[in-house]
Amino acid sequence: CGDMREASHKDGKNIKKHPGIPWHPKGIEIYWVKIDCSVTSRFSRNVITSRAVNRANVSKEAFFDVELPKTAFITNFTMTIDGVTYPGTIKEKEVAQKQYQKAVSSGRTAGLVKASGRKTEKFSVSVNVAAASKITFELTYEELLKRSFGKYELFIKVNPKQLVNKFEIEANIFEPQGISDLEVEGTFLNNELLPLVQKSYSGKKAHVLFSPTIDQQRTCDNCTTSLLQGDFLIKYDVNRDIPSNLQIVNGYFVHFFAPKNLAHLPKNVAFVIDVSGSMWGSKIRQAKEAMIKIVEDLKEDDHFNIILFESEVRKWKDGIIKATPENVQEAKYFIGNITESGLTNFNGGLMAGIEMLNNAHKLKIVPERSASLTIMLSDGEANVGESISKKKKIQENAKNASQGKYPLYSLGFGYNLDYGFLERLSKVNNGVARRIYDDSDAALQLQGFYDEVANPLLTDVALEYPENVISDVTENNFKHYYDGSELVVAGRITDNDLNSITAEVKAHGALKDLTFTEQADVEETAKAFEEQKYIFGEYIERLWAYLTIRQLLEKSSIATGYEKGNLTAKALEMSLKYKFVTPLTSMIVTKPEDDEEPEVVADKPIEGRNFYIDVQFCFAVDGDPHFIIAVPQKEDALCFNINEDPGAVLSLISDPVTGIVVNGQLIGEKKSNNDVREQNTYFGKLGIANIHRNIKIEITTEQIILHNGVKRTAFSWLDEVILQQPSLTLVIKRKKSMEVSMDNGAKFVVILHQVWKKHPLHRDFLGFYTLDSHRLSQQTHGLLGQFFRPIDFDILEVHPGSDPEKPDATMVVKNNWLTVTRGWQKDYTEDTRHGLNVPCWFVHNNGEGLIDGVHTDYIVPSIFG
Repeated sequence: CGDMREASHKDGKNIKKHPGIPWHPKGIEIYWVKIDCSVTSRFSRNVITSRAVNRANVSKEAFFDVELPKTAFITNFTMTIDGVTYPGTIKEKEVAQKQYQKAVSSGRTAGLVKASGRKTEKFSVSVNVAAASKITFELTYEELLKRSFGKYELFIKVNPKQLVNKFEIEANIFEPQGISDLEVEGTFLNNELLPLVQKSYSGKKAHVLFSPTIDQQRTCDNCTTSLLQGDFLIKYDVNRDIPSNLQIVNGYFVHFFAPKNLAHLPKNVAFVIDVSGSMWGSKIRQAKEAMIKIVEDLKEDDHFNIILFESEVRKWKDGIIKATPENVQEAKYFIGNITESGLTNFNGGLMAGIEMLNNAHKLKIVPERSASLTIMLSDGEANVGESISKKKKIQENAKNASQGKYPLYSLGFGYNLDYGFLERLSKVNNGVARRIYDDSDAALQLQGFYDEVANPLLTDVALEYPENVISDVTENNFKHYYDGSELVVAGRITDNDLNSITAEVKAHGALKDLTFTEQADVEETAKAFEEQKYIFGEYIERLWAYLTIRQLLEKSSIATGYEKGNLTAKALEMSLKYKFVTPLTSMIVTKPEDDEEPEVVADKPIEGRNFYIDVQFCFAVDGDPHFIIAVPQKEDALCFNINEDPGAVLSLISDPVTGIVVNGQLIGEKKSNNDVREQNTYFGKLGIANIHRNIKIEITTEQIILHNGVKRTAFSWLDEVILQQPSLTLVIKRKKSMEVSMDNGAKFVVILHQVWKKHPLHRDFLGFYTLDSHRLSQQTHGLLGQFFRPIDFDILEVHPGSDPEKPDATMVVKNNWLTVTRGWQKDYTEDTRHGLNVPCWFVHNNGEGLIDGVHTDYIVPSIFG
């Protein structure tokens, strides 16, 4: 949080094996970072301020990086340079993008918000700071804190990346219901830092302050590195003497509903699990580990079944059964013997789960007062049954089958899936989608999600208000209410003379139907908030706007035609009115046109559609040949060229565990006898093989030849092909590209680049891209394969290079100090004709210092050698 870095103007050369002496550039110094959080009734406004000074005698580039929660909306960003403040303005995204393109084309830099981690997205901007000048960055964002497992969580990402003379996190919380508990946690809070956290709460107020001195921030007594790197979490809850609470300020109301001491409803769960070949390895192991613990936690009055799907659909039992100890033990044995194979019959598995719940209710196998739900886990897209091209049909099938009776929770494992489709699928079925990150803790992520829905207390919950005095109410009907959560509804008051509001909540409980009534006096509640000086008074209106915009965006994502346009237009109108950076708007910060300072564009990324989400497992070689290495943890990329003679065959990927091998043969440009210039080379032939399966695919610019054992099949680039076999999927898109995956493992994409046949210089060539590289083993090597494991690097300084548009920098990687150049390479996976510019740090000299060994170590004797 509040990371501000600097880039100096200093020449450099490739430096090898630096002894590790600390490097202290004289340049941008951050002397003040403040994170100021104000929370009123779960609605949080957070202001992050960083102040810095350029102490060098030359201009320096300062980078301001902040990670903020994905559920938050940026509401303001300003830069103050030498006492002059440049404020941000919210504009429609299309208008902002035109200004952004204008800024880029004129050579001015720009900042963007990008998806970053599981909980966060990153706002990043750079600006040139003159010698001996000061700069202040201020970013404001707002969000509604969600109650989960009985606590609200205020999440702050801390990462200043250098020691700060004055660092402070302060939070002031006001809750009209009274605060019952307050906790502070931090991943970086060791035994020395933890006592520095001051926290207190009394009545309706709570206060947290964390302000370590510069010496307390150090990793050791004489170190220049900072301990402040990680998550800072404030958790609290409110008094719950009554089940609901109504609050009214300035013509708007918010209603919080979270009853306690209710009997738990029995639940009926259809677990629908993808066991296709792509789930091999750690995914299936972690899914099985999580499922064993989940069924162990089922209560004896719960009912459940397990449906497995790959090419076919398999059921553990014919129907839903009771979670007796004997059945749970049998289920654990069944889960332990699950194996992965085949393709992905997504529709078949989903429909089997929903129909099983339908039958259970129809035959009265499950209690009348119970909560039924479907939990579906998949790591890929449908490729058999209702195929990937019929996603709307799958969505319609699920909606028609469930009739809104059973919430569908879709868990997307990893990145080889259409997460947007899972979101739409869940929303039309009263559920939510959740991404399960393909990390070592994936099993805990699965269990954590299940725990959120493991204890239903109410079904068919309706929060009702008097129609003649209330309008524009947010979503007020909920299929389930789960223990530890909270339902929130907000709306506008249309009667200015209204003295009080009465809210009525109706729901089905475990023992009987329940009705809760809550009444609030307009004057009394408004007066209570006026007394709180540090709380922003219009918070309920902004909370209402926040909720309304989020729900409009959700509805528009599953709507079509006129309805979709109407919902989008309304969400845009409110985003502009309340100055929220949403997927429909951008925030612009512009200095005068005659100034060379940057124009900043703040955008709201959409889960699953951000560039670095889409390609963070993408590694490519395309062009001369240009190797592109995505480094998602840095939200950046590295690239290098290999200069070798035509005819040389290079090892790109070699995995001894899965048997996957990919090699590429170079071709040169057309060359006359008297042509003495240096010749560019490209890949003219690729060999992709699975040694264990005895499958080989030879790809040239003319044809694609599949060797499956002794069987040989040849295809032309003029063909349109979809070939699906148990251990191979091959798709050829006519005159464009080819996709191949073996055993549903990593996907390889080959792009065909065709040029004018009579061109005096250029030849047709191939580009090669790897998706889902995490599905290959940790022993994978090759010019591309070695980078499938995480790689770390640091950019220490940026300075002018030989090309004024491409600055040089010093990069430390693998204990080597290298001079690298900022540039870009083309990624053709989305646009095979024009490509997309991917910014990257270019490593010179055939990748020396970045790749293991030297490039000649990767020359192999043949295309499958």
